[in-house]
Amino acid sequence: MLIKDGMTVLFIGDSITDCGRREDPNEMGNGYAMRIASNFMARYPHLNVKFMNRGIGGDTVRMLSDRWNEDCLALKPDIVSILIGINDTWRRYEGVMEHTTTESFKSTYHDILTQVKEKTTAQLVILEPFLLHYPKERAKFREDLDPKIQAVRELAREFGAIYIPLDGMFAAAATQKPSEEWADDGVHPTQAGHALIADAWLDSIQKF
Repeated sequence: MLIKDGMTVLFIGDSITDCGRREDPNEMGNGYAMRIASNFMARYPHLNVKFMNRGIGGDTVRMLSDRWNEDCLALKPDIVSILIGINDTWRRYEGVMEHTTTESFKSTYHDILTQVKEKTTAQLVILEPFLLHYPKERAKFREDLDPKIQAVRELAREFGAIYIPLDGMFAAAATQKPSEEWADDGVHPTQAGHALIADAWLDSIQKF
């Protein structure tokens, strides 16, 4: 198993990772990061592993890059788990920020991953940004998000990251129960959606 005694595991990204952690005295929030940490500690109580959450709601990849040194590198993590990308698409349709092209998105993401490789010995875990078509208007996001998902896959391959294909996983889950039971706005997971992410993350780590 990848996680060993004494390690530090860092979760970082946008609101899906944040999930109330800035109001939480334990800084894990109430989403998938908290579920992963809790489940891991229950399964392996003999291991002293530190889990940290540095998700911030609303972040784009550029915003993540701007705080990368303070919220990632300076913490000296052994595992860096990243989920970012949906806001780089969502902002386009809100019209409140300049659109992030796929090329710019990939370049900035490439830069933060390069910093991890050059300045730490951390293992990267990359979670794929995802979207469910609920409400149905969310489907228009696809033209912008799908190329970004492909870029993330290419980066995971280039940097040897553990990759968790959330978009496909949520699509498969939505064939079993309605989309809104997994993400009630198509983007932010319900508790069932967070459990889906947490289970996939733990399974991937154990298989590594």
